[in-house]
Amino acid sequence: MSQWSKRKRLEAVIAGETPDRIPVSLWRHWPGDDQNAQALAAAHLRWQQTYDWDLLKIGPASSYSVVDWGVQDRWVGHIEGTREYTHLPVDQPEDWENLPVLDPRRGMLAEQIEALRLVGQQIRGDVPFIATIFSPLSQAKHLAGNNALATHLREYPDAFHHGLRAITESTIRFIEAAKETGIDGIFYAVQHARYPLLSRDEFITFGRVYDLRILEAANDLWCNMLHIHGTDIMFDLVGNYPVQFVNWHDRETTVNLRNGLSRVRRAASGGVNHWSMHQESPQQTLAEARDAVAQTGGKRLLLGTGCVIMVTTPTRNIRALREFVEESRIND
Repeated sequence: MSQWSKRKRLEAVIAGETPDRIPVSLWRHWPGDDQNAQALAAAHLRWQQTYDWDLLKIGPASSYSVVDWGVQDRWVGHIEGTREYTHLPVDQPEDWENLPVLDPRRGMLAEQIEALRLVGQQIRGDVPFIATIFSPLSQAKHLAGNNALATHLREYPDAFHHGLRAITESTIRFIEAAKETGIDGIFYAVQHARYPLLSRDEFITFGRVYDLRILEAANDLWCNMLHIHGTDIMFDLVGNYPVQFVNWHDRETTVNLRNGLSRVRRAASGGVNHWSMHQESPQQTLAEARDAVAQTGGKRLLLGTGCVIMVTTPTRNIRALREFVEESRIND
């Protein structure tokens, strides 16, 4: 039996072909470590060394892209690994018009670029890795909060568009700098393509337009993934984005893997509920993994969860999912 590389396995899935086995990957936040490039890189390298994932998604703090605009936050022990926001710099509509375009070589953005560089330096092309990018609307939420975002979007659209343009340009500059570290793609997190946060027209005007600009900047990468966060999602507006993988809460929404695959361009990522992973035993995790394979026929699937796993997820369950895919291995 020949040895498939991780890239070959993922490319087979993207192309709709049968891989030697089902690829698998899990990701999580790294609280505390995510504030320092060396610590964040070390955490991911150990994660990869321990479980040998087919794809390594680099998981920074959700605030990394907005700290340099004045966001303040702190780690308070949330099991998801997310941080509590203690200061949001956007309060008045005119604050959007004062957002500068950020330099990815400075501040927290530079810290994240260094973390990517350190990871890329160590894995040396053996493991595909992708950088986490939050959509402009997601970053706007982190700058102002959902309530102010909704008000400004509806009552002061010109000012809000000005801010979105600055955020978009900053994000594109970050992606260009990240490419120099050797990333294979981006993990593009969309959090507002869902009801009742926005209407369809509002998302098209303030979300989709900017999303497509950013994905255009990443179209020379071969392993881009879209993450559609939450339930009650507008799958028809984002599921066809130009990416290689679409990841969503398939166990918590009305769009399951089978239905979703009929509507995406390439492949899906998911199949297991992150809360199933958080149970005392791997029984539910394995049941969902088997069902995911049945839904997809073992094709066009990167097995994993619809969102980050908790930092308190039992390692027994993580090992069980990793070992499960070995059962799918076929002779080559």
